[in-house]
Formats: sequence, structure tokens, C-alpha cells
Amino acid sequence: MDPNQPVVENYSNPTTCFFHVIFKFLALVFYILSALFFDSFVIIFVVTVLLAALDFWVVKNVSGRILVGLRWWNEINDLGESVWKFECLDQESLARMNKKDSWLFWWTLYFAAVAWLVLGIFSLIRFQADYLLVIGVCLTLSIANIVGFTKCRKDAKKQLQAFASQTIASRFSSTLQSAFSVV
Repeated sequence: MDPNQPVVENYSNPTTCFFHVIFKFLALVFYILSALFFDSFVIIFVVTVLLAALDFWVVKNVSGRILVGLRWWNEINDLGESVWKFECLDQESLARMNKKDSWLFWWTLYFAAVAWLVLGIFSLIRFQADYLLVIGVCLTLSIANIVGFTKCRKDAKKQLQAFASQTIASRFSSTLQSAFSVV
């Protein structure tokens, strides 16, 4: 192997990456091509939304954890208020996350939402209100994952900053204590 050749990083979780992408791809392709094969709006609606729901579940519960080390969910507290909950790997594990896996996760997450938005604009221009319903459901599921994981990533960064501040303060304090301790 040539030492001057840059090391190419492979996907560390190819199966997870595959399933992260496949349901997005299948939902979009089925929706786009379904008019060629089906006359029934019900079939198009059910299959497209089912594929988008499978994508939502896989991203939220599997690929988010494995590819970027993040997990989110929403609960209703005793007062009836919606409360966002976030989990992330420890900072050491997050630092070891594969960059390619992370890149694929974020770009496909945003690409799918943009694709649904563009399809929605086309449906709006063509006055296809029923198909806007399909796109609305799929876009809502995509945006829910974007919002959830974006908030989770921001929360993880806050935790990292708090941990770093606490560690620095602790080290500074122990250094001062040892410097001024009476032997």
C-alpha cells in the first residue's frame, strides 16, 4: 500500500446505512412511479405512507442511534405538556462515530424532506389536492425526524460544553488546592 495514498474511510455500519436510505428511496420512487402502474389513490396513499412510516421508525429508533449516537422521543407530562427527551452516547463514543455514516445520516434526512417539498410544489401547481395529503404526511414524518435529531444534537453539544467546563473547573480547582496545600 502506498503511504502517500489517503486512507479512505468506509461505512462502519453498512447494513444500517442501507436501511436508513432504502425506505426513503422506496417511498419517493413508489410515489413518483405509482401513477404509471396504479389508478387507485388509496393504494398509492397506503403504500407511500407505510414506506414513509417505516422510514420514520427506522431513522428514529435504529439508524439515529447507530449512525450518529442520538435518540429522541416526546412525552406528555402530568400537566399535559409536550416534553422532548434526548439521549446521546458519551462524548468518547461520539468522538469515535464514523464520519461517513454521520454524513449519510444527515444528508439523506434533509434530502428526503426537500424531495417531498418539491413534489408538494408540483402537486400544488397541478391542483392535485389529494396527492398533497400523501406528501403532507410524508413531509411531516421527515420534518419530525429532522427537528427531533437537530434538537438532540444541540442538546448533546450543550452537554459536551457543560462537561468540558466542569472538567476544566475541576482540574483548575484541584491544581489550586495542591499548589496551596500545606505539606
